[in-house]
Amino acid sequence: MSTTVTADIEVDVPIRTAYDQWTQFETFPHFMSGVDSIRQVDDATTHWVVSVGGATREFDADVSDQVPDDHVAWRSTTAEVDHRGRVEFRPVAADRTRVDVTLEWEPEGFVEKAGAALGVDDRQVEHDLRRFKEFIESRGVETGAWRGEVHEGAAGGGADPLGTDGVVGDDPDLRA
Repeated sequence: MSTTVTADIEVDVPIRTAYDQWTQFETFPHFMSGVDSIRQVDDATTHWVVSVGGATREFDADVSDQVPDDHVAWRSTTAEVDHRGRVEFRPVAADRTRVDVTLEWEPEGFVEKAGAALGVDDRQVEHDLRRFKEFIESRGVETGAWRGEVHEGAAGGGADPLGTDGVVGDDPDLRA
């Protein structure tokens, strides 16, 4: 039985700043509990290492649809982990953005199924969004950006062949 969690938060940064930070997948461990690491394989593929219920899992995920300042959607591509999600960005004011997250996955094992049934997953996603808010608001600026688009898993960056709009995620403060 699939589990779906939805949560939202408003962050006190412009939409571009919130969106650009979200495209920096490698920073997710700074605000997402249970995410040990994410490595960007290419424009549309990431490799995740997560810890859930005492077990470590690794999986690949592809960005399936991405439009700057609007949304990012992804899905796992590894058979062992069934996971997908979407985050949408909506302007509330010039310097305030609403971030809406929908996650869906297939819990495995007793611990994950019990956590889903007890609403632990809902609370965790809400907690992680609050940590994202603290992370981006305390910085005031994104750690990098990827401004390309992805449709049906195919990336395109427009005039900039790297799709970075001249900004890359190379913040020395976030290096391990």
